[in-house]
Amino acid sequence: MNIALFLQMAAEACPDRRALTCDGEHYTYVELYAAAKRAAYKFSTANCRYVTLIDVSSPAVPIVLMGAAMAGIPYVPINYRLSEEQIVPLLERIDPAYMILGSKEGDYSRNNGVTQNTKDFMDEVLTGEEMEVTWNEDPTAVAVQLFTSGTTGTPKAAILRHEHLMSYILGSVDFMGAGEDEATLVSVPPYHIAGISAVMSSIYACRRVVQLANFHPAEWLQLCVNEGVTNAFVVPTMLTRIIEEISKSDFDSADLKSIVSIAYGGGKMPIPIIEQALKLIPNVNFTNAYGLTETSSTITLLDPEDHRTAIDHDDAAIHARLGSVGKPLPSVEVEIRDEDGKQLSPWEPGEIYVRGPQVSGEYEDRSVLDDDGWFPTRDAGYLDDHGYLYLSGRADDVIVRGGENLSPGEIEDLLHRHPAITDSAAVGMPSEEWGEVVALAVVKAPGQDITEDEIRQHIHEHLRSSRVPEVIHFTSELPYNETGKLLRRVVSEWFRIEGD
Repeated sequence: MNIALFLQMAAEACPDRRALTCDGEHYTYVELYAAAKRAAYKFSTANCRYVTLIDVSSPAVPIVLMGAAMAGIPYVPINYRLSEEQIVPLLERIDPAYMILGSKEGDYSRNNGVTQNTKDFMDEVLTGEEMEVTWNEDPTAVAVQLFTSGTTGTPKAAILRHEHLMSYILGSVDFMGAGEDEATLVSVPPYHIAGISAVMSSIYACRRVVQLANFHPAEWLQLCVNEGVTNAFVVPTMLTRIIEEISKSDFDSADLKSIVSIAYGGGKMPIPIIEQALKLIPNVNFTNAYGLTETSSTITLLDPEDHRTAIDHDDAAIHARLGSVGKPLPSVEVEIRDEDGKQLSPWEPGEIYVRGPQVSGEYEDRSVLDDDGWFPTRDAGYLDDHGYLYLSGRADDVIVRGGENLSPGEIEDLLHRHPAITDSAAVGMPSEEWGEVVALAVVKAPGQDITEDEIRQHIHEHLRSSRVPEVIHFTSELPYNETGKLLRRVVSEWFRIEGD
């Protein structure tokens, strides 16, 4: 099977239904399908090994994704925010490529394939004669290749085959499951797995996609009102800014009456933020979705009922579920293992392993699945007695102090609840005596003040003394990437510089 089947089925079932809205322009399913077939013809006759898009979200995204699938050529979207010096080595790895380029400036002439700007490409594929395309039905063919967004080292190229993406969509979305009035707002970037899965799942459900190329909370809120948005996906930093915008501006949260559900993921959500969101817009169904590029998107869900049950529950253990990422999807298995690969019991922290038909666990030069098909996520966490998964951060982020493993998330969760602190990041700092000690970066709440000694005392009162930081650095903001992940290695560099 081929992921292009999603668009074909939607175009045949509801050809005149609006499929996409961008900058006030609307496109139907039959228009997108015809454009994707014209794109497939261009790609397949260009003698290129890959198709790449370096641009913001636009109608070109679903057309290029589905057109590449029809042509049997891997789709490789690249982060348009990268510098020319960062993009060129990635292009060399997919040369020759059919490159569709937005407003990004730079010299990309070393690409031996075809280079075309987005506007010219769209003008050509939206008009012209009808094309008939027969595509490859091999489920093991590569559909998408995504370069990981590591902060150090050479980005890895994660491989997602048609069978992985098909398994995720077919296992989580009902065909034509959306009503004609439903619309999902996509504001995550097109080179992220969340952006790709949002497009595919919306097409299969026949739900209109509303695109916001560059996120701004006020624009996001206004677009929800103007387009009658019913569904949305945001990363934690986006939801934080949306809640702040509602709280500080004249925007009336009652105007969000069209929104039925908001899913969030891509980074750890502070419990105070989701608590505030649940109370500020109580009619919205919130879902926490945890997944990775290598797993074709979501593998666990904390569903709306979990949120409603936990928010005001007297049982602290049940209330704490607001800090979890929920339970695995029916087709997904999750285990927690120690450093020797031994499966751990509930509440024991370790590395998260995942297995299922949507799990690729493959890079361009190797597969990292074990003999039984388990993928080591490199995320750290634990399961509770009821199968809820809790994240502790990356396995590499664990602070080892005198042989004791300390979770940065444990410290950060505590500080997120302090009224004088809006954000924090705990990292390990080299120590001759202990090997590593805790270093802490803190963002104070507006108009609030708190001293280093007060922070240390607060941590000492609630956690073991080994969690008390040796060094505290106050900053106006912490570094996050565009998908809401804390750039912890950047924070670590602050303390290495201080210690030099």
